Amino acid sequence: MISVSGLTRTYGDFTAVDGISFRIKPGEIVGLLGHNGAGKTTIMKMLTGFLEPTGGTIEIDGLDLGRGREAIQRKIGYLPENCPVYPEMTVIDYLDYAATLHDVPQCERLARVREAIAKTELTAKATQPITTLSRGYRQRVGVAQALLHQPDILILDEPTNGLDPSQVQHMRDLIKEAARHATVIISTHILQEVQAICDRVIIIQGGKKALDARMEELCAAHRLLITVKAAPGKVKKALKKVAAIRSVERLEDDAEYQRYALAFNDREKPLESAPGVASALLKQECLLYALQPEQRSLESVFIEASAQ
Repeated sequence: MISVSGLTRTYGDFTAVDGISFRIKPGEIVGLLGHNGAGKTTIMKMLTGFLEPTGGTIEIDGLDLGRGREAIQRKIGYLPENCPVYPEMTVIDYLDYAATLHDVPQCERLARVREAIAKTELTAKATQPITTLSRGYRQRVGVAQALLHQPDILILDEPTNGLDPSQVQHMRDLIKEAARHATVIISTHILQEVQAICDRVIIIQGGKKALDARMEELCAAHRLLITVKAAPGKVKKALKKVAAIRSVERLEDDAEYQRYALAFNDREKPLESAPGVASALLKQECLLYALQPEQRSLESVFIEASAQ
């Protein structure tokens, strides 16, 4: 669906995006994650055709963005970071106007506007001027206009910006529903948003791609944590009996127990090796109090990627 190769954008001597490449399959929900100023918004502007790349290529649905810009833009629903709307217009008038810009046929326009208003829970605000709405409701108006023409690709820059917790949950549900019919790209610096709704994450650091992986791979356990009560020599002897263990790290102890983190050979999974670890410890008369896979959070992954 989307193929980006060597994408670059410079401003004079400053390189905002530096040779980034990636592919996104149809139906994926991909999170662009990075610190403010990392280059996420610049990438989105180039994907939507609003900003010319300095170098590299963008292909969407088999079309080159340089030659098929208008055809590609018809396939895209876009929510910019600052959610540009016309504050003097009412919600329904603005969405009708946006539907016209999206070339929604006149015979379908009213139905599409009603559908977008219902999906974004704007019914109670439909006849109010946008200037009277809170930031969260304005954000919903921006999402509604992005959904109007039933796009194949939905690009959302900070979609939960200004929303309260209940509105955030509704927005997550809305994005997941949209992904049933569209490819979704979300730019955010909020880790919880990516972890809650994305299938895959691309971390941008200083204009470069620092990491690109699926969420289940990122957060999979790579180590086994054990809590024991025994002489260190006994523990060491027991763990030597488990061939799959690559390394043993002594963690901070408390008054009674010792804690270790066990890393395994690449082909071994921590949970599959857990019975062997428990058996080896018990044979050496080590008292085993806890054994569990280490849970990696997206926050720890982000810190690791940002430190590279």
